[in-house]
Amino acid sequence: MKDNKSYNKNDWGSLSMGEFIDGELSKDPSTLKHHPALVLNADYRPLSYYPLSLWCWQDAVKAAYMERVDIVAQYDKFVHSPTIKIKIPSVVVLKDYVRPQKSVAFTRFNLFLRDEFRCQYCGNRGELTFDHVIPRSSGGTTRWDNVVAACSPCNLRKGSKSLGRAGLHLRRKPRQPTAPELQNLGRKFPPNYLHDSWMDFLYWDSELDA
Repeated sequence: MKDNKSYNKNDWGSLSMGEFIDGELSKDPSTLKHHPALVLNADYRPLSYYPLSLWCWQDAVKAAYMERVDIVAQYDKFVHSPTIKIKIPSVVVLKDYVRPQKSVAFTRFNLFLRDEFRCQYCGNRGELTFDHVIPRSSGGTTRWDNVVAACSPCNLRKGSKSLGRAGLHLRRKPRQPTAPELQNLGRKFPPNYLHDSWMDFLYWDSELDA
């Protein structure tokens, strides 16, 4: 059930955001680190899954004060100023819908996410680099369909050789992913910390977590 808490500026009295930043929790940086807010789009889906869309509690409180978000769920911890005391938001939802990107940028991070952070030759995880399937010395280009994640041993073994000469095989044919595909892949890599109040909005697939 969605139990939105919407504040308006009249609720905050003469509050300035600096008063909250000087509040009791800000004296302990380790406490601040453990109270992030999950940020949902206006359709109640996370803005991103990997990295998970999170704000620090100060940004979440400020966004509520500026009437940019509604507070959906809260921690049991409070922050206060001389004029107001509120619970720290644990889930906030944007009031204005942000359209997801339709195209996927060709970056090292997105490449590794497409390949699920595994070497596309041996399947190992760990320290990864990237490799041109058709070497650049043989006319290979730096594109989605010719670049894969590779571990250092496989990358060294392949060098500027073809797959056949190197005795390597691709786990799957590389191609450009779609934005929804990357979002779904991101669900396989939840952060180490997931607050209970986030779970109804993350839709983690139990089979993917196995």
